[in-house]
This record gives sequence, structure tokens and C-alpha cells, in this order.
Amino acid sequence: MRRFGRSLRWALIKAAVAGTTMVALAFLIPLGLMVQQTARDRAFTAAERQAAALGPALAITTDEDAVNRALASTDAGGQGRMAVHLPAAGQPAGAGGAEAATVGTGGGGPGTVAAGTGGGGPGVAAAGTGEPEGPMLGEGRAAAADVATAGGKGRSFTVKVAGGYALLQPVAVDTGRTAVVEVFVAESDLTRGVATAWQVLSAVALGLVAISVLVADRMGSRIVASARKLAAAARSLGAGNLAVRVPVEGRLVAGSPEELREAGQAFNTMADRVVQLLAAERELAADLSHRLRTPLTVLRLNAASLGEGDAADATRHAVAQLEREVDQIIRSARRAPEDAPVVAVGCDAAEVIRERVAFWSALAEDEGRRWQLAGAERAAPVPVQRGDLAAAVDALLGNVFRHTAVGTAFSVDVLATDCSVIVLVGDAGPGYSDPAAALKRGEGHGGEGSTGLGLDIVRKLAESTGGDLALGRSAVLGGAETRLRLRTGPQEAAPARGGRRRSRGALFQK
Repeated sequence: MRRFGRSLRWALIKAAVAGTTMVALAFLIPLGLMVQQTARDRAFTAAERQAAALGPALAITTDEDAVNRALASTDAGGQGRMAVHLPAAGQPAGAGGAEAATVGTGGGGPGTVAAGTGGGGPGVAAAGTGEPEGPMLGEGRAAAADVATAGGKGRSFTVKVAGGYALLQPVAVDTGRTAVVEVFVAESDLTRGVATAWQVLSAVALGLVAISVLVADRMGSRIVASARKLAAAARSLGAGNLAVRVPVEGRLVAGSPEELREAGQAFNTMADRVVQLLAAERELAADLSHRLRTPLTVLRLNAASLGEGDAADATRHAVAQLEREVDQIIRSARRAPEDAPVVAVGCDAAEVIRERVAFWSALAEDEGRRWQLAGAERAAPVPVQRGDLAAAVDALLGNVFRHTAVGTAFSVDVLATDCSVIVLVGDAGPGYSDPAAALKRGEGHGGEGSTGLGLDIVRKLAESTGGDLALGRSAVLGGAETRLRLRTGPQEAAPARGGRRRSRGALFQK
């Protein structure tokens, strides 16, 4: 049951983990990508705001000192991430010129003037190249051609530079002239906060999985508890408790599924049906046993008229015992199983066997059968009721008298070990033609008066103790041999057939 509980709960937990993980990935991965894109857009939007902050200052004046002060007042300018490319005096930005001054750190230190050479860095004058001609304030990183393109086309764009991106924003300073504001956006700005966001989202996903596991485990424990209740009731019913029922008024356990409640109802219906069938069987057994009273009465009257003698006494004793057995069957059949008294199980097999062999010895003498009993001198306790063992011994000896010719010898051996008691009944008859068929209930063929149930009764008695019943050929008498093994302790190795000892000092000998 523990394996069942673990497998069911683990199955629910695995299903919850798989489902929650797929849902979490379906939502969290797009959300994480959106956060990454948002961080990127936020960085460029901040750069555009920084560039737009210089627009009013450039619209008022292009004086380098004033622009430098405005540049230094911005966050990007204070961090050295911003530059302003001014147009040459009297010329539009992007127009070809013969010579221009470069101010800033792009070609040297701030305020450095470099004569156009036709190929310098940003802000350097290049005659006839279309690059912006004029001073550059701040730290520029974009190529001169990109700055010229931004100024000439009058639209902003970003370009890849070392360590990040540069936003180029054109600003009209007056009619026909355009300045270009450059804002550097570092790679780290594009991913700022993304790692933290991924960590938070991962923690949320793990939390959802943990919650789903907890919920699945609680649901599984309730289902398992209900299943265990149902299994316990089934085991109790199998053990003979016909009064056991599963409570189905509400639910087996709070939160258990409706299917288990239906299973409980089906179990209760089955238990009720079993009780009805057993009651009908008991009534039938009682009725059939009651029918035996009339012929038993006739036998008792006839036995009473036999007069005196050993045979007459034995016959009367047998009839009296038969009447007691029939009465016991009727009482047991009419008694409900739950009302049956608790009987201490156990008897002395040697004593029972001595008694039954003594009973059958009278008939053996009448039929001229030689017989022998060995090994019944010492006590041999077995975990079965006295009446059941007596019935089994009678069945074995009755088979000898029923299936062998008059005058056929037989023997009974009792072998007691540390963990079993073995009863061997052998004869000098023809033996078993088909031992396997003889052990099948109702399939034995013994002629008139045989029901084929005797060996089956003995087999069930042996198996109730963990023992067994085996059929074979007697090594001493040459006919059939029946071995009844009753377990009295832990399993042991079967003794060798040739190793059993037969005592010649029999208690009863003809």
C-alpha cells in the first residue's frame, strides 16, 4: 500500500510540475524578452531626452562657451557621453568647405583646432567630402560621415560605435544651418535591470512550481487516504469481517474524488451480496444436514437392537458421533459469522491420530486388514482444531477402505519436526492412477458413495497452516501414499523420503 501511495502521489506531483513548468515558460519567457526590449527602449528614450534638452539652447545661440555650459548641465554631458557638432559659421551643416576648426576631444583636447586634411576623425574638416564643417563640443564617437548624414538628411538615427551605440539627433540652429547632437548609449545601459528581472521571473516560476507541488501533494494524500480506507475495508472483508462497510454518506476523505465514493458504494453492495450468499449457503447446509436426522434416527434404533458386543458398541458409538457432527453442522450453519465464538485453535495430532486409528481398527479387523501406526507415541501439537484434523484423518483412512480391496494392509506414520508435523498414510493397493486429477475438487472417482471431496478437504486443512498435501507411491507397501504436512513453524527443507523412520513398535498391530 505504501508503494501505491507513493506512486499515486508522485504521479500527481510530476503532472503538476510538468503543467506548471510549461505554463510558466509560456508566460515568463515572452515576459523576460519584453523586459529586455523595454530596457533597450528606455536607454534610447533617455538618450533622446538628453539630446532634446540641448535643443532650446542651440536654438538661442551657437556660442561655444554657452553651448559648453548647456552641455555640462546635462547628465550625459557631465558623464562625457554627449557631444555637439556645430555647423561652420555662415555655412549649412554638411556643406563642403575648404577648411574648418574642430573643437573638443575628438581630434585633440577641447578647443583644439585642426586643419582639414580630408580624412580625420569626427569633426575634422574635410574639403569636398560632405562632412560637417564646424567645431565639435564634448566627446564624440560617431564617424564623421554618419554625423554629416544626420545633418544633411535632418533625421535622427543610431549607429554602432565602440562599446555601445551613438544617437545622432539633428537640431536646426537657424535657417539653413543644422547642428548634430551625439549621445553615447553604452551596452550596459541596454541591459540594465534585465538580469534582475530574469532572476525575479525565475523565482516567481519556482514559486509557482512549489505551490503546484504542494497542492498536488495535498490532493494526492487525500486520494491515497480514501484508497487506503477502501483497501483496508477490502482486506477486512477478505479476513472474514462481513460487517465491514465503507462510509459513503459524505466522502471517504474530504476532497477525495467522486469516483472513489462510487467505488465505496460498489464495495458496500458487493459486501451485502456476499452476506446474502453466505446466509443462503448456511441455510442450505442446515437444511441438508437436517434431512440426515431421519436416516440417523433409523440407524440409532437399529444399532440399539444389535444387542451386546464390540461391533454393536462400535456401531452405536459411530451413530452417536455422527449425530453430534450433524447437530454441530446445523448449529454452525445457522449461526451468523459475527456471532461465532472464538475457539482456541490447536490440538495434539498424535492423540487425534491414535483415536481415529483405534476407531478404524475395528473395521480393519472385520475386513482382515493388517495395519500399523508409528510415531504417535509423543505429542505433536498442530495449529488446527481437533475436529478438523479428525475429519481429515477419517477422509484419508476412509479412502483406503473405499478404494482398496478387502484384506489390503495399510499404515499410518507420524513424523514431528521443529516446524511441521507430517502424516503419511500408505496402503498396499494399486495406488493412484492420476494423482493430479485426484487432488482436484469433485473429480475423484471412488464409485458408490464417493463425492470426490475427501482429498480436497485434507488439502485445504494443510494449506490453512502453510503446509501441503502430496500423493505418491508408498516405498514400503507399494501402493498409494498420501502425505499431509501441517506447518507448525518457519519454513524448513523437506525431509528426504528415504530418511523417514518407521517404528516397528506400533501402538496397534493386527
